[in-house]
Amino acid sequence: MSSSFPTGPFGAGNPLDGMWQMMDQLRASFDKRGSSGRMGRGDVRAAVLALLAEQPMHGYQIIREIEERSGGSWKPSAGSVYPTLQLLADEGLVTTEESDGRKTYIMTDLGHAEAAKSQAPWESSHRGEHAGFGALPKAGIDLAQAAAQVGRTGTLEQVQEAVGVLEDARRRLYAILAQG
Repeated sequence: MSSSFPTGPFGAGNPLDGMWQMMDQLRASFDKRGSSGRMGRGDVRAAVLALLAEQPMHGYQIIREIEERSGGSWKPSAGSVYPTLQLLADEGLVTTEESDGRKTYIMTDLGHAEAAKSQAPWESSHRGEHAGFGALPKAGIDLAQAAAQVGRTGTLEQVQEAVGVLEDARRRLYAILAQG
């Protein structure tokens, strides 16, 4: 068990120590499945085009909007967005306007035509973790953190009740898969 976690009312070496290991394994399994937030260069391009087709924006607005629309599963870095914006400007798909020391990117007619050719990555049905599934890892980690909090601070009765809730949730998740 990591020494950074409090031991709660049950003391060190209790059966709840396994919960910490389980949380670490859960977090690691989601990380391995692609929840790192990284997508390909074409995805950044498509996302930027989709957003600028709606309205002019500056770079950090684009980053925040992509993160919001992807349900938090993808937050591109400035190091991927700004070069993409420069490339789009070089291709004549966007122009820039400077105000208050910030460059605002504005879609050209050619850019609107290009944006119409593709879907934004958050709308694409072939992108599992980036098309609505990004919320699942977050929900799983949030659930594990809540369970850990009960384990750290709850009474024996509260812990037993929480175990029942988690067992029921597991059964219900498998029932969802059985429907498909």
